[in-house]
Amino acid sequence: LRDQDLGLSMGAIQIQMGATKTHEWLPQKPLSSIIARHTVGLADPLTPADIPEDEKVADSLPQALTDCISTYGLRHFKIKVNGQPDTDLARLETLAEIITTHAPSDFAFTLDGNEQFKSITDFQSFWHSIQEKDSLRSFFEKLLFIEQPLHRDVALEDPLHDQFQNWPDRPPVIIDESDGQLDSLSNALRLGYAGTSHKNCKGIFKGITNRCLIAQRAHEGETVVMSGEDLCNVGPVALLQDLAVCAALGIESVERNGHHYHSGLSQLPEPMQADTLEHHADLYHKGPDGWPTLTINEGRLEATSINAAPFGVGFTPDLSRLIPASDWKAPISP
Repeated sequence: LRDQDLGLSMGAIQIQMGATKTHEWLPQKPLSSIIARHTVGLADPLTPADIPEDEKVADSLPQALTDCISTYGLRHFKIKVNGQPDTDLARLETLAEIITTHAPSDFAFTLDGNEQFKSITDFQSFWHSIQEKDSLRSFFEKLLFIEQPLHRDVALEDPLHDQFQNWPDRPPVIIDESDGQLDSLSNALRLGYAGTSHKNCKGIFKGITNRCLIAQRAHEGETVVMSGEDLCNVGPVALLQDLAVCAALGIESVERNGHHYHSGLSQLPEPMQADTLEHHADLYHKGPDGWPTLTINEGRLEATSINAAPFGVGFTPDLSRLIPASDWKAPISP
């Protein structure tokens, strides 16, 4: 990647990059570990008491946020809001207390606006309601950035430029869902956004170029951000490849939730599970029920085996062992 062996011409994707090369902007070597930024969804239980008896998951993995923090040593969090101040503020106060109490003192978090606001005025009103809460003031000193608060229909409209300029003390705001075109980041930066996210599904070469553009803007003195976000990736391929790209791009805080919403790799054939444990022993371990589950220590994922493997995956999965979707039947729970 740094040696241009992939033939990437960044100027063809982002004209501002011109003839510059990846090695001018990317880290000299990939990150050896990545912080797992834990998703806190709107319906996710925060404490064991929040889980109804018939919704308790019997997979030996932590379910409530407090248990996830203690099990994984979580220090970074992605908190979703729904744009309703009454419910959001109360939940944020509860989360502030839980995270401050249970997480390490160097914790940090992001806020996912999830496209819930129709105008910058609506979002400003929501932000000001947060700022007025004494109970949230110290907590929000740990905010890294806010992700896509505006609906994609309005998020990249030209009037936003003046509205952002008239809000000089705004928090860092990035796009995510609106990053659908090759020039989306350029447009967002022009309007006053602080950056964008990377997901492999949005395009790897696009993400590499965006990362280099972010680095270029940072070199020019701008406050810019590129985050890593998730779409419930699981191993042994998608998760590892996404982490490999984030490590190469130097994105240290990456949302991860596939390990939380799935029972490890229990759904895969046993030989594929065994291959994953053999070739990625730093990233997976055998859980109490015998199947591989993601290893998160002190809130971090090790990337050594990923960085050493071709595009992050240290073996070729035998796809012939998988059940075709047309033949698959859901297991019947007892």
